Amino acid sequence: MTDLDDIYSNRILELAAAIPRCTRLADPDASATAHSKLCGSTVSIDLKMHDGVVTDYGQSVKACLLGQAAASVVGREIIGTGQEEMRQIAETVRAMLKEDGPPPNGRWADLAVLEPVRDYKARHPSTQLVFQAVLEAMDKIAQAGTAASGPGAKTRVTSNATEQPA
Repeated sequence: MTDLDDIYSNRILELAAAIPRCTRLADPDASATAHSKLCGSTVSIDLKMHDGVVTDYGQSVKACLLGQAAASVVGREIIGTGQEEMRQIAETVRAMLKEDGPPPNGRWADLAVLEPVRDYKARHPSTQLVFQAVLEAMDKIAQAGTAASGPGAKTRVTSNATEQPA
């Protein structure tokens, strides 16, 4: 079993202390909130997309260090990300935690710092909240057609999702 020092490493602390894009957007294409009933963590995000790619992002993160670290990496890397890439990253993190899969690589490689969380199932939901919220907002944008209709279209979609325990 992983030592708690591995989970709450210096790198986790550094990421959690430097969460980018913590200002909510004034006019997002979609907003979503994901909440873990298990630990009380909440991540709310705002998203703007154009031609299926994220062009702006804002977030409010009231989560444990693990949720904060995940949100930090997402906030840093999400601009320029398409929906399919985001689904792949979220699935890679899920598989890393639940199926001993490999961690993400490339620009998302910092998410590997969350690998020791796999031994603590109670921490999986809070670690994945940011992905749940982002994918929910992306789905809403795709359904509303705002990403394809360009900058002239202004449709705001909001959602509140609750993560179920792992």
